[in-house]
Amino acid sequence: MNKRVMSAMNTQINREFYAAYLYLAISAYYETLSLKGFASWMREQAKEEQTHAMKLYDFVFSRGGTVTLLPIEQPEANFNSVLEAFEAALDHEKKVTAWIHEIATIIEEEKDYASRTLIQWFVDEQIEEEETVSDICERLKMIGEHKPALFMFDKELATRQTEPVQE
Repeated sequence: MNKRVMSAMNTQINREFYAAYLYLAISAYYETLSLKGFASWMREQAKEEQTHAMKLYDFVFSRGGTVTLLPIEQPEANFNSVLEAFEAALDHEKKVTAWIHEIATIIEEEKDYASRTLIQWFVDEQIEEEETVSDICERLKMIGEHKPALFMFDKELATRQTEPVQE
């Protein structure tokens, strides 16, 4: 495996685990508010991010590379509102999209054709990730301070189940 691509993928493995950690921190915040549906949604999101990290992990090994696990930074855990916490998730997803695009650029520059398919999966996945979190943010803006609507939305979010990641 190309060393530059391998380094970028190792960095992204760390970022995916950080994302899982961030979403778990947001889940904990929602737990303190007794918003079990929001907390459950974020726990499922954390699981999905772990799956993304492992997808990269397995790919690096399948290409004869080496995985180097880096320290995971402590995520922000203090939020002022339900919306602010979801906006933090959206901001993070936008960063992830930029990072994935950087890896795609490295893959192209290094002519690492074997990595193209994997990274394209992540490019496509980020479109879905940003859209989903953005939609929830917009709905929370519409709900505003209307507690009955917030509790109805909480029930809706509780129904989320993580779908298996496509290979």
